[in-house]
Amino acid sequence: MLGYFAYVALLAMVYPLPPPTVARAWLVLAGATAVFLLLARPPFRIVRDWIPLLFVLTAYREMDWFSIGYKARHLEAQWLQWDQWLFQAGLRSAIESLGPVLPWILEFSYLLVYGIGAASVGAFYGLKRRYRVNQFLTVYVSGTLFVYAMFPYFPSDPPRVVFPGTDLTQFLTGIRMVNLYLLGGYGIHSSVFPSAHVSSAFSAAWGLLRFLPEQPWVGRSMLIYAVVVSIATVYGRYHYAADAVAGILVSLVALAIATRLQPVTRKALATTDQ
Repeated sequence: MLGYFAYVALLAMVYPLPPPTVARAWLVLAGATAVFLLLARPPFRIVRDWIPLLFVLTAYREMDWFSIGYKARHLEAQWLQWDQWLFQAGLRSAIESLGPVLPWILEFSYLLVYGIGAASVGAFYGLKRRYRVNQFLTVYVSGTLFVYAMFPYFPSDPPRVVFPGTDLTQFLTGIRMVNLYLLGGYGIHSSVFPSAHVSSAFSAAWGLLRFLPEQPWVGRSMLIYAVVVSIATVYGRYHYAADAVAGILVSLVALAIATRLQPVTRKALATTDQ
């Protein structure tokens, strides 16, 4: 996480961003460094399991500083063609075949993404495997931050914004209105590629499958949920299909790195929580 904040501070100087914003980026890095040095002390071991989830939100908000770049729209135009091919192939008709039921489920799944990290860490606690939280967070945090780090290089907006009225769902459910409100009031506008929703969901699934092998149903359930989220992002026009595919690929990179840094050994699996 410190590497990410340092990357943003340097990128803010190169981009370049206004001096006050550059100063804020360096202040975030300094503040995060101070917090992590404090949390390295033994009394804070429990807090250390949860505080990265809050810093992920900080990392997300930082990317809004890079929303000032020119957006040529050629990327979105190509991505839209691929989406329309999917819809013509039957994706939309299949989802809407039961009326508002499946669209409601997709929107609700999209809303729940914000709690994935906390729910996953809670699963390790509930199953008495707290000592593996750090291994899980290596996957989850990496898969999320890698996506954020790519945003400045792919300036883009969601299809519902760039192409209003095109391929929109015909069901305006209450959950969809909540999602639109959250994105409108708290979302960022630098990029939608890759999809952070998709990458974080799949990263959580890989982390649970890898580091909670005694309870495979937990990871498998999260994996199914991640697939649902990826469909929801495209159907709800929050993302293009290209964003979702890229998000999955980023999560696999995060898994590979985390596996290298945090290998699962028999000794580790045999350890009991204290």
